[in-house]
Amino acid sequence: MRKLFEFLGAWIGTVVDFFYPPFSRYMSRQFFRYGVTGAANMAFDWVLYFVLFHCALHESNLNLTVVTLSPHIAAMLMVFPVTFVSGFLLQKYVTFTSSELRGRIQIVRYFSVVLTNLLLNYFGLKLMVDVLGFFPTPSKMGITVFCTILSYLAQKHYSFRGGIKSTLPQKN
Repeated sequence: MRKLFEFLGAWIGTVVDFFYPPFSRYMSRQFFRYGVTGAANMAFDWVLYFVLFHCALHESNLNLTVVTLSPHIAAMLMVFPVTFVSGFLLQKYVTFTSSELRGRIQIVRYFSVVLTNLLLNYFGLKLMVDVLGFFPTPSKMGITVFCTILSYLAQKHYSFRGGIKSTLPQKN
């Protein structure tokens, strides 16, 4: 399975790198890859969130007997495991390919950053939707953009930092 992920990661990296030259004067290849793969995962998150919120939950509360979740929180929690896995795989096999950290250390660190983002998403949605009365989907989008900036810094300097020997050309 690892070989498949490495192959797919290399293929995705090649496709992303095709669009890199116009941006090479402004950012490193690694930052460009992070941005493109992160944006793809974010778009996937938004589409999945929209579908679950409107189609699966029908904008209704989700009664789990022990607790009832509002539809915007239920959709967020349902989307989380899917985008966690896709995001980690993209970062490990496309963006931070030269990290020498063991995969289990990377995923634990990645999980801690993502868990922080999940909490920021939860409290942000509660504030924006329940307190301020904004629409759920645009609220989720705004919170995601904010969390993406924080996430890049944390992933670069924490989750995938140890033992990184960059094989990607960097901006001078």
